[in-house]
Amino acid sequence: MSGPHGAGGGALTRPRDPGESLVVAVDGPGGSGKSTVARELARRLGLRYLDTGAMYRAVTQLALERRVDLEDQQAVAELAERAVLTIGTDPDQPSVAVDGTRVDAAIRTRAVTNAVSAVAAVPVVRARLVAQQRQLIESARAEGGIVVEGRDIGSVVAPDAPIKVFLTASTEVRALRRSRQLGEKGVDDVARTLAELGRRDALDSNRTADPLAIPDGAIVLDSTTLSIPEVVDEVLRHCGQSTNVTT
Repeated sequence: MSGPHGAGGGALTRPRDPGESLVVAVDGPGGSGKSTVARELARRLGLRYLDTGAMYRAVTQLALERRVDLEDQQAVAELAERAVLTIGTDPDQPSVAVDGTRVDAAIRTRAVTNAVSAVAAVPVVRARLVAQQRQLIESARAEGGIVVEGRDIGSVVAPDAPIKVFLTASTEVRALRRSRQLGEKGVDDVARTLAELGRRDALDSNRTADPLAIPDGAIVLDSTTLSIPEVVDEVLRHCGQSTNVTT
């Protein structure tokens, strides 16, 4: 894990009572804005940040690199059990490494995006990564807390999180956002991304192990017509914080 991000990282830590810690769970489908929102929340609140999706992507990228059959759940599970993931939780410089090699860019390709749902559906993979995610959350509590994003945070990974957020947006807007992230602007590119998002939504929502769902007690925010600052401010209001916590 990376070191504290308060010093020289550009984030101002809000005043916090000794022993106080906060866990914020941010869930939602791809393209809903949860990564950007979660990182900004972590900065504004002076907390650590964990992208659990990056962990599943890292295992997926390794499986693709080693030409593992993604339909062979046992082979995928064995790969995940052998892989050593190192996760940096600085919201300004989040990182993920596999067996000591940084894979931050490699895990964001279209190939990984389209394959990750199959890997994330393997129960053994989920059990292993959820255990690591919980360890990271517990470690972060000593530093004041953490904002964790994914698809099963409020329901499975951290069901006792005091703040749970479920971000959503129209499929069309999510497809446009994802295409922009990939550097694509054409109508055909967006249409392809729209179809891929629909497929992934179905896979993630219907998998047997820890499906994508709105957690009990979650704040549901539709970001279709909201800016990132508007979403962050709304979540901060639910956190009981002033929206003016940074300068």
